[in-house]
Amino acid sequence: MTGKYLDPKADLTFKLIFEHEDLLVSLLNALLPLDEGKQIEHVEYLPSELVPENPGKKDSVVDVRCRETGGRHFIVEMQLNWNNEFRQRVVLNAAKAVVKQLNPGEEYKLVQPVYSLNLINDTGFESGPDEFYHDYAIVDVAHQDRRIEGLRFVFIELPKFFAWQSGIAERKPKTIAEKKMAVLWLRFLTEINVRTEEAPAELLENPATAKALKLLEKSAYSEAQLIAYDRFWDAVYRERTFFNDGFKKGQIDGWEKGMEKGREAGILNEKKETVRRLSALGLTTEQMALGTGLSTEEVDRLLSELAKEFGSYS
Repeated sequence: MTGKYLDPKADLTFKLIFEHEDLLVSLLNALLPLDEGKQIEHVEYLPSELVPENPGKKDSVVDVRCRETGGRHFIVEMQLNWNNEFRQRVVLNAAKAVVKQLNPGEEYKLVQPVYSLNLINDTGFESGPDEFYHDYAIVDVAHQDRRIEGLRFVFIELPKFFAWQSGIAERKPKTIAEKKMAVLWLRFLTEINVRTEEAPAELLENPATAKALKLLEKSAYSEAQLIAYDRFWDAVYRERTFFNDGFKKGQIDGWEKGMEKGREAGILNEKKETVRRLSALGLTTEQMALGTGLSTEEVDRLLSELAKEFGSYS
């Protein structure tokens, strides 16, 4: 960790920053599709553990859960590895947040909307490289302007935003990109990492992101916290490696049936995908080489190819 800051996407740092009500309210107002005149002013924090009423059912823990004073509920998740299980967990957690609002005998009209904000340091949607913001609501299939209020899901793919912001991906008009605070928060989450020596001026000039940057300075953390931070990234790296090793094994089992040309192309693509994902986590070239078994020259070559095809996140 050679820079001035830690990475805000880590479990420790993300939760520490957004345990500050003013920063959480700023993030929610910036990134959620709230109607004009219905911005959040104050929230109260709720337990992050969502325990089901039936003891035999599955518990789950979210990063941040809160309730607007007298109203809407919000769940915020930072997810580093995309998979279908995460998407299902998002739906389950939002449903639990709805159910837990009512006590026995209370009227259904007391149920307040639940917003689920999911920040993903990965790419998981089959959409264009500039489509980083995904807003899901309950709508009438035939008349999409007709909605049932109650559940709203927002997914933001951070690597795609980084590519879009950097001008690598095509720039199309986007409502979210028209909001200055939304862009600042997403830049904070994508541009600041352990190699950052000096934060961008725009982030230092804004009161909210400047405060978040101060909370992210390495000097503010104890030795025990820094050890926990390192262990967190080690666990993330192991999960990625385990996934890619399993994926590679499945590919090899198929390739050994005679498709040698396809096998070689598949291995190259798999290595390229591994490098892309590790780069999005902020790992150095040396760390990526050590984890993949490639040379630093091979890693640099793959990063160059990725920059031409889609965009490098290093």
